[in-house]
Amino acid sequence: MILTAGSMLYAGTVERSGDLLALLLPAAAAGSTAVLEDRTGGWQFARGFAANAAVTLGLKYTVAETRPNEEDDHSFPSGHTSLAFQSAAFIHKRYGLNYALPAYLAAVYVGYSRVESDNHYIHDVVAGALIGTVSTLCFTTKYKGWKMSPVARGKRIGVELSFKF
Repeated sequence: MILTAGSMLYAGTVERSGDLLALLLPAAAAGSTAVLEDRTGGWQFARGFAANAAVTLGLKYTVAETRPNEEDDHSFPSGHTSLAFQSAAFIHKRYGLNYALPAYLAAVYVGYSRVESDNHYIHDVVAGALIGTVSTLCFTTKYKGWKMSPVARGKRIGVELSFKF
């Protein structure tokens, strides 16, 4: 493979943008609980976050798999990806798929960036996505507050608000 200055810049940009999204996703998930004054959701997010971190870090230091770039022996699973999917799955389970779609797209990009930048193998990313998703689904329930969803009926397009109690 021949590396040029342009391809090195691209690879660095993909990696940095993935790193940034891996931090922004949990901030958005936790921030959504603060904005909605959803203390229950905040605790649920924290429990899922802790479970995700425990499993991911436990496996990283138990399974000695060298990264594709050969920097260290902590490739499996991808922590960036598990964090991104834990956050997206929290938003999905707690607030609904309409809010989670952008988060899932960002989480997929985080996984892509980890493989593209030679930090992980595909199976590291898949395992991270599964661990992150399952860790939050164990602790998260559906939000029982206001729900907003897009509506399209005939020629009318709008937003529907509902409240569950």
